Amino acid sequence: MIVKICGITSLEAAVIAEKMGADLIGFVFAPSRRKISVSQAARIAQSVSKVGKVGVFVNSPLAEVQEIAEVCKLDFVQLHGEESPDYCRDVGIPIIKAFQVGENFDVSQIADYDVERILLDTLVADQVGGTGKVFDWQQGAALIAQIRQPVLVAGGLTSGNVGQAIRLMKPQGVDVSGGVETGGRKDSEKIRQFVQAVRQSEGVV
Repeated sequence: MIVKICGITSLEAAVIAEKMGADLIGFVFAPSRRKISVSQAARIAQSVSKVGKVGVFVNSPLAEVQEIAEVCKLDFVQLHGEESPDYCRDVGIPIIKAFQVGENFDVSQIADYDVERILLDTLVADQVGGTGKVFDWQQGAALIAQIRQPVLVAGGLTSGNVGQAIRLMKPQGVDVSGGVETGGRKDSEKIRQFVQAVRQSEGVV
């Protein structure tokens, strides 16, 4: 089970995520209270070698995404906007394409995307991620059964509910940001509890 800790803005949080056994950390380069500068992300990325690095973008120019990916040595680019299948193919770096799940979500739109992973997040008006809201996990399970790529799930996950989310949806991985924060900052104990809860759901801990 892949564990991604998103919205990393400090070296301390990155080191904690790596130490606790997270597989991926996410840097947000789109407008957000968790947005990080390219130079800061690059410095953090150089300091944690045992965890994969993901850059989060929303409708950014292709050249900008490619340049940031090179500077920060990103392992994945996560796209949360209306990026087309052609755009995704042109990035040249493994893609996690995010889709927001609402009541009338049409899974067929995913079929055209030849990407490495799909992320299912919660649909909230005027927000493109980091909502802290849970979507319908029964619906999520039905969607995942129809998606050919490995799927990560996000949206309102915490150490208290991630085990249930994994049992119901059986995704390849989980993505958390606000659920491991206190007062808008990453909380080392919450990161530890979240990763432990995921590993317990796998029978590892």
